[in-house]
Amino acid sequence: MPELPEVEVVRRGLERWAVGRTVAAAEVLHPRATRRNAAGAEDFAASVAGHTLLSAERRGKFLWLPLGEGAQATGEAVTGHLGMSGQLLVKPSGTPDEKHLRIRFTFTDDGPELRFVDQRTFGGMALEKLETDRHGVVVPASVAHIARDALDPEFDVDFFHSELRRRDTGLKRALLDQTRVSGIGNIYADEALWIARLHYDRPTSKMRRPDTDRVLAAAREVMGAALAVGGTSFDSLYVDVNGESGYFARSLHAYGREGEPCERCGTAIKRESFMNRSSFYCPKCQRLSR
Repeated sequence: MPELPEVEVVRRGLERWAVGRTVAAAEVLHPRATRRNAAGAEDFAASVAGHTLLSAERRGKFLWLPLGEGAQATGEAVTGHLGMSGQLLVKPSGTPDEKHLRIRFTFTDDGPELRFVDQRTFGGMALEKLETDRHGVVVPASVAHIARDALDPEFDVDFFHSELRRRDTGLKRALLDQTRVSGIGNIYADEALWIARLHYDRPTSKMRRPDTDRVLAAAREVMGAALAVGGTSFDSLYVDVNGESGYFARSLHAYGREGEPCERCGTAIKRESFMNRSSFYCPKCQRLSR
């Protein structure tokens, strides 16, 4: 599933190719693509048409495009959930439709179309009201409970550390909790923990502030590095708005490397089941303290 770097790559593409343009029409080609839109597919298409995309915003893994009538904000936004296989692609008008094309946006400037393509149909788009969250930031209603991400300069490290100490759980489970810190998924959690030399099941109640600082710094390091090369692509399902894959999979230290030697100590990387997924770690470098 796309994590923060992959979604940020898409957001930047939308900012370049879609922001400032006015929607001529929105065509919903599969009803599941707008199942999160309470009023249905026809309402979504009718409500978006004629509105300008004012900006491209992201919090963690969540994307949205605030709408305007001209430059005047309407208080609503188109939200985009990529799910497991969703893609937002910019394509020249007349380009053959993708096999799994779900939504098409055309624009009044007759320029490239914006297409939502989703093979597994776990993702989708919706029209949502904007509201002010607890940080005083205007976000879609479905995003209001999501925490800031570790790359956000306003991320509150003191609060995050106190939350870790207050709730006794495993460290990786806490990193994946989007209400505490957003954008970190399974891949980058494993990579950050490897860099920080911390076991994924370390009790958060015993985290010292230097440990918290170290794992957050590692998360920023690995996500920043991934962002610089377009994210992590293991197959053709994750691409940016131009259909290009990311290359960070070539730089992974732990994730997906079961049985391969740790790059620090040579010990074989181990995989264990975790929350219906897998955790990859070095049993020597990332020992679980007794």
